[in-house]
Amino acid sequence: MSAAAAAPPQAPGWGRPGLVSAGGAPAAPGHYQAAHRPLEDIEALAATQGLGHLVLVQPSVYGNDHRVMLQALRQRPGRHAGVAVVDAGVSDATLDDLHAAGVRGARFNLVSPVGNRDSEAPALLAPRLAARGWHIQWYARATDLPRIAALHAMDDAPVAVLDHLAGLHPGVPPGPAWQALARLAAQGAWIKLSGWYRLGEPPSANSADWTGLDATLARVAALFGQRCVFGSDWPHTAYAPDALPDYASMAEPIVRALGAQAWADIRLGGARLYAP
Repeated sequence: MSAAAAAPPQAPGWGRPGLVSAGGAPAAPGHYQAAHRPLEDIEALAATQGLGHLVLVQPSVYGNDHRVMLQALRQRPGRHAGVAVVDAGVSDATLDDLHAAGVRGARFNLVSPVGNRDSEAPALLAPRLAARGWHIQWYARATDLPRIAALHAMDDAPVAVLDHLAGLHPGVPPGPAWQALARLAAQGAWIKLSGWYRLGEPPSANSADWTGLDATLARVAALFGQRCVFGSDWPHTAYAPDALPDYASMAEPIVRALGAQAWADIRLGGARLYAP
């Protein structure tokens, strides 16, 4: 992480870029070593798309060591928000410190082999997260949606936020996943329009290969309405540093499937979910 720099001009939109990382920061066992990706880089990229407020998601590579993310949030007090990685044993004092820094959610990664996949932790943490106004962010497969919907049907469950189009790649058939998605939408969940290259068959960084998602995007937008939020998934850790998808291309599927006005509305809508 670089030293604090003067903030660039602030655009009104909200977007979830992904993560910031510091070269040399300790990685959790079994993870890759993150490259240096400072806050200033993503602020400059996001500003080109009218996004002045960012949501910094704790990288799985750092486990529940939030020092890099907290340093970034504290560079711009009150401007950006964060999503943490916590386990069931986290103290109330730690949750309160994270909240004071701008964290507004906890992420559970059910996809990565070394993600935080403790099946009991979300339910155990739910009352404490809800009491702070936090949401639970899920990086999950479409096959996980029924049990996620069941958890969020509990009394006093936090709001759910579904990463990367809820894993709904074009090959997901009608049936349990889509039915669970409809239940989550009825419960007030949000969905993140992001991670297109994670959903292709095979995955691709070329935006020309993402047209197969148009029908899925339209169906998801019809279910969730104004509870769609944009995510760039920057810095695209699945790709080599010299082969990253173009940042502007991350919005192309939204504009193509939903229209320019929907894209403008989605950029502003994140304030309802993330703003302090």
